[in-house]
Amino acid sequence: MEQNSKDLLNEIKELRYQLEEAHDTINAIRTGQVDALIVKDDTGHQLYTLKTADQTYRVFIEKMSEGAVTINRDGIILYCNTRFALMADTPLEKTIGMPLASFVPESSQNKLRELIYNSWEEDNRQEIILKDGGGKDMHCMFSCNTIELDNGVALSIIITDLSVLKETEKQLQQRNEQLEESRANTEKLNNTLEATVRERTGDLLISREHFKLLTNNILQMTWTNLPTGIVNSFNQRWYDYTGLSKDDTASFEWSQVVHPDDLKETLIRYETSLKTGEIFEIENRYRRYDGVYHWHLNRSNPLKNDNGDIIFWVGTATDIEDQKQEMDRKDEFIGIASHELKTPLTSLKGYLQLIASYKKEELPPVIKQYIGKAEVSINKLQTLINDLLDVSKIKAGRLEYSIAELNITNLVSQCIENAEHVYPAYIFEYEPGQPYMVKGNAERLEQVLMNLVNNAVKYSQNNKIVTISTQKRGNNVRVSVHDNGIGLSKDQQSKIFERFYRVEDKKNMTSGLGMGLYISNEIISNHKGTIGVESEPGQGSTFYFELPLV
Repeated sequence: MEQNSKDLLNEIKELRYQLEEAHDTINAIRTGQVDALIVKDDTGHQLYTLKTADQTYRVFIEKMSEGAVTINRDGIILYCNTRFALMADTPLEKTIGMPLASFVPESSQNKLRELIYNSWEEDNRQEIILKDGGGKDMHCMFSCNTIELDNGVALSIIITDLSVLKETEKQLQQRNEQLEESRANTEKLNNTLEATVRERTGDLLISREHFKLLTNNILQMTWTNLPTGIVNSFNQRWYDYTGLSKDDTASFEWSQVVHPDDLKETLIRYETSLKTGEIFEIENRYRRYDGVYHWHLNRSNPLKNDNGDIIFWVGTATDIEDQKQEMDRKDEFIGIASHELKTPLTSLKGYLQLIASYKKEELPPVIKQYIGKAEVSINKLQTLINDLLDVSKIKAGRLEYSIAELNITNLVSQCIENAEHVYPAYIFEYEPGQPYMVKGNAERLEQVLMNLVNNAVKYSQNNKIVTISTQKRGNNVRVSVHDNGIGLSKDQQSKIFERFYRVEDKKNMTSGLGMGLYISNEIISNHKGTIGVESEPGQGSTFYFELPLV
């Protein structure tokens, strides 16, 4: 037993010596300190010497990022660098002397044998799977070429790790599959979109044809224009009325058809609507194909998108020539009737005054009461007739009166005295300011101010306080009449100075023809002044006029 133990210790010692020697030999070869390698095979120990041994070459091989292996014809590894050992997950000392095939899985054995066989004749390369110690497969590229050693030819193999490339290819394949799926979905969506577009285009075409059919068969002339003001379409009625062709209206200008006297105001309102987006509305005269002008009512509304931006405008021009002529005939009748009524009305008023002043015997109180009521009614009727006469004069351009310098402050004070006498139930608040001198007709300006006072009284039945003021505004003086009545809406304010317009209110039924403010507007305009109103429904109104100061 003791002898056996000694033998084992000696054998272990010998093996340790051989292992250290092998380590030293391998390390010497790797670092270029020796140029030979001894490999033991079935026939004994074989010495292999690198014919082109060079330390720099071997250091370069050792530092390569690819694996480097040299094998003999039996496939035994004569040399490998550290990178190959790491790729194979095997200690370096255990790789040299091992068959290269032992590092390749069964599925790649045939491909490796075929590659090695062919590579002895010519350089070859092949993708082969390399397995590491843990059994993990690694796709590699084996590039083979022959190398001469002192005792024969060996096969040098450079092994490149293709894992990153394979992973990239896999990702690319996945991306390609996703891309193909996206392309298919996109194509499907595109086909659906094209079908929708075709359907919508068809619907749009039908709508456009319906619109054209509609516009071409109405009595009004219609047009559309862009937000810039450029008119881009007319209906057939336009071409029939004007006698112009599409070429004539390709670069349309209002001066082509609008009466010269109406052109300036038309352009001002048109440009204002384009800037503000407000509805364009005006009465003007259009020249017909035979040169005759007809009055038309123009209205144009903007079409806006969801963001409130104007896409285009749609305009209409309605022939109102017949209505204008009827209005002229009505004005003529009003003028004649007013003149015819004025004479008997004056006589009637005179007779009533004679009856009231009868002294031979005392008139019964009831008769005096009837005479007083008759005089009030006659005064109202006379006021209406005077308004009708003024309207006739305005339409005929004959509303003339003398102009002189006057103190508007004193005129306001006189009007308030009259108002207090006529409307004793109302309180008129007024603080006379400094005297303001203007040029005007005292009688007509008093007519305007009393008209504003009358309106304030008529439309403020509950709160009976009326405030009147005068104040300087730049080079003008403003006279304002404020009431606490029913107020006016925006729409009513835009129409309040039109002829025959009356504010309709179920709670406040008032008399009148709706001409007072129309006449006042004309009088102030003839004085080179302005008239206006500020109001809110239920909050009362402030009517005012401004005149230039002397």
